[in-house]
Amino acid sequence: MNYFREWGRFMHMGAVAHAKWDLEVSTRIIRSRKRLLLLALLILPIFLVGQAFADEIGDSLPDVLGGHHAYGPAEYSIGIFLAAIVVGLLAGLITGCIGAGGGFIIAPALMSVGVKGIMAVGTDLFHIFAKAIMGTTLHGKMGNISVRIAGVFVIGSIIGATLGGLLNRTLYEIDPVLSDAFITTVYAVMLTGLGTYAMSDYLRSRKRGDTGDVHGGADTEELGALPRRIQAIKIPPMIKFDNKIVPGGRRISWVFLMSSGVLVGLCAGIMGVGGGFLFFPMFVYGMGVSATTTVGTDIFQIVFTAGYAAIGQYAIYGFIFYTLAMGMLLGSLLGIQIGAMVTKVVPGLTIRGFYAMAVLAGAINRVFALPEKLGKMDVLPVSDSLGSALATIGTVLFFLIIGGFGVWVIGTFLRNINVLKGEEVKI
Repeated sequence: MNYFREWGRFMHMGAVAHAKWDLEVSTRIIRSRKRLLLLALLILPIFLVGQAFADEIGDSLPDVLGGHHAYGPAEYSIGIFLAAIVVGLLAGLITGCIGAGGGFIIAPALMSVGVKGIMAVGTDLFHIFAKAIMGTTLHGKMGNISVRIAGVFVIGSIIGATLGGLLNRTLYEIDPVLSDAFITTVYAVMLTGLGTYAMSDYLRSRKRGDTGDVHGGADTEELGALPRRIQAIKIPPMIKFDNKIVPGGRRISWVFLMSSGVLVGLCAGIMGVGGGFLFFPMFVYGMGVSATTTVGTDIFQIVFTAGYAAIGQYAIYGFIFYTLAMGMLLGSLLGIQIGAMVTKVVPGLTIRGFYAMAVLAGAINRVFALPEKLGKMDVLPVSDSLGSALATIGTVLFFLIIGGFGVWVIGTFLRNINVLKGEEVKI
């Protein structure tokens, strides 16, 4: 039980750290005219490229580039684009208001409405990459980046992303249902652990009257037992870091940096969430890298990890849905800003409760979707009608909870808009 709780705590720390990055990047995009212009240029093809033209472009591309399915998918539909904005908006509201977990609902949401798992993963990665290249500013963080750590880590993350992408594509080639079942299982396990921890944390906080918000995580320079053991293993070459924070700096073997990179890249390649949710807890609580250095290095690595995984493992093989990716990007930018403002007028304990409900909704969605897929592969004796009914129940519950949360956040924002503007208005 303690192991399961620690796993949930580990996932929660990563989700919070990744949400902070998402909010920072989104804010930077919205406040820059140049970045907004770049976003408009990325979205413009959806309105200008017609079906026939997209097919013509696709037919001229070699199969290795996925034809029109990769860079100019045939689905240039305004309806799909608007639906993607809604998905991105809901994810953004969760990320901004709750401060964690919003990105985890994207793939389950897409799979619930019929998008193949491998396409949902590739599309989510492409959306993260597009956001990263538009919103990430390295020059202001260069003093916090350990180039050596980042270099070794990125080599590992590229290896991991290659393995993850290869695994997903291989399973899809064997059987698309097998691919969906695998991705669904991964999400079910991950979201169940994270959601269970979040709900138990909320109930404990409510019992003891703690009104703090969901944003958390220690930011200490003191080493725990695990980082001390890891740094004590001297497998050359040793990488030196945190020179400006700790007298004489610290050292860690390249083996651990490479291994963590492989794991983060593997998760990015399989799940499509960029891998950033693992980076922070692994570095700070696993290897003893300072939070300051970790944040700067994470900004550096996510561009390369998400970019390579999105383009090198999915886009060139035809597994991205460009219209969806751009819609989600636009919706998430708006949702994150609204969600972040709502935190100023909503008690932190309420936010914790919604956070737990949102993550558990994603877990329920994937758990209920799994029997249908296992039944189709004859792994479980589940009839098509029963499997379909369970999947439908999971989808309805998921969108009721997430949709209800979205309506509540937007309603709270509108009711308190004068307060948020700084006016002394009694609500």
